[in-house]
Amino acid sequence: MTILRGRVHRFDPNDNINTDYIISGRYKFKIDDIRKLAEHVMEDIDPDFASRIEKGDIIVAGRNFGCGSSREQAPRALKAAGVSVIIAESFARIFYRSAFNIGLPLLTCETGWVRSGDLIEVDLSKGEIRRGSTGTVMSTSRIPQVMQILLSDGGLTSHIMKHNGFSLETDKME
Repeated sequence: MTILRGRVHRFDPNDNINTDYIISGRYKFKIDDIRKLAEHVMEDIDPDFASRIEKGDIIVAGRNFGCGSSREQAPRALKAAGVSVIIAESFARIFYRSAFNIGLPLLTCETGWVRSGDLIEVDLSKGEIRRGSTGTVMSTSRIPQVMQILLSDGGLTSHIMKHNGFSLETDKME
């Protein structure tokens, strides 16, 4: 699916949200079930976040989202909680790669124009975000075609299982 629609969740401060804020270290090694872990996402920043998020909701943040440890629990827990896409001004490199590996799309652009509660539409193939209340359209970095293939297959592991190995045929993308 290349078009995602959801309600925006922002956090203050919205820069440097590290993986321990996304999923606290006190849970990372005690909870193996990703659905149970998802019940604790963003708990140290917003204790009620996990109870308010609905499938398809969108996180919008500032710079350096996902900094900190390289464990995949952070993007996996966000995806399991229902987050459909994360939009930020920049991402920590390891978080960025881990998110795509598990099939969670990330987009980079200036984010000050989006507010918590906004309904937005994200077109992953065009690299555009439309704010529902105003119709404002913001261009984002486009997801490379190879990464779009991984996303359409549900992430790296799903892609490898689907193709009985590793194949990134870019001619199947429009």
